[in-house]
Amino acid sequence: MAAHIAETPKLEHKGYNRGLILGLTMAESMLLLVFCLLLVAAALVTAERKKRYEAERELQVTEQKLAELKKDNFDATARVVELQARLGAGNLSPIDREKFEKEWRELVSARQAVDRLRKTGVEMADLEKLAALRKVLDDNDINLDAAPAEIKRLVTANAAAKSPHEWPPIINLSEAGGYYFRSGSAELTSEFQQKLGTSISDQIADNLSRYQVDVIEVIGHTDEQPLARTSSNLDKTFIDVLDSKLPITALEPADNAGLGLARAMAVANILKANPKLSQATVLPMSAAQLILPGDTVTAGQAGNVEARRRIEIRIRRRAQSLSP
Repeated sequence: MAAHIAETPKLEHKGYNRGLILGLTMAESMLLLVFCLLLVAAALVTAERKKRYEAERELQVTEQKLAELKKDNFDATARVVELQARLGAGNLSPIDREKFEKEWRELVSARQAVDRLRKTGVEMADLEKLAALRKVLDDNDINLDAAPAEIKRLVTANAAAKSPHEWPPIINLSEAGGYYFRSGSAELTSEFQQKLGTSISDQIADNLSRYQVDVIEVIGHTDEQPLARTSSNLDKTFIDVLDSKLPITALEPADNAGLGLARAMAVANILKANPKLSQATVLPMSAAQLILPGDTVTAGQAGNVEARRRIEIRIRRRAQSLSP
């Protein structure tokens, strides 16, 4: 009995794995392939339907435009037939005939104008937009003939607004450039005064207009040589000097800060008196000996330095007042 059990044949499992692809039988693999093909076919059909829908929509729009053009043409043709019938009847009075001829000329001109517009690709909808544009031009008092130049100007201004901001130039009037004061005082030389009233004022006026600004800052700079005077009278006299009730020589500064302010006031008074600059506000200021040419702060530079003894003229737009 034991020998009989030992001779029981072993089961063969290899036959069950035949025909498998990735763990699927041949039938399952074929079903998966057919499913994938159906998905691809569905995607292609959907794409074709979309194209067909868009084509049908474009066709409807085109047919609508064509119908409008046919209607316009039909109306015009009917009008022509009516006028021809009236003309052929020969029973028009002189007034009616004159009216007819006028309407005929207008009709012919209108047809010619429409034909010219169609050749350039202009549709009726475009004419409505142009009419709206004409109204905007009229509302802003812009002549139609001047519209192209005005639009070009606005486009240029818009492009300039998008570009990096262009600051007005700084006018630097230094002793090294030949713009002198009397030594240790704010009194202008006659040559300096004459240039301020002519070429320099012209340059400032041009910049005010070009950059649309209305404030002129006059900044007095000095070198670091100390003044010999021990007391100053600026607190008592500068208002009267600004109002031209006292001459600039009445100012007696005792330090470089006061000397820079006095010299700025001398230049400011000349500019304020110029009619070309009457619409601008002129503000005298002092930077004393602190700022070197090139807008850097001094680290201490004693001695007689002509390039540091200068007037800088800067222009800007008046700042907006901010409510608290």
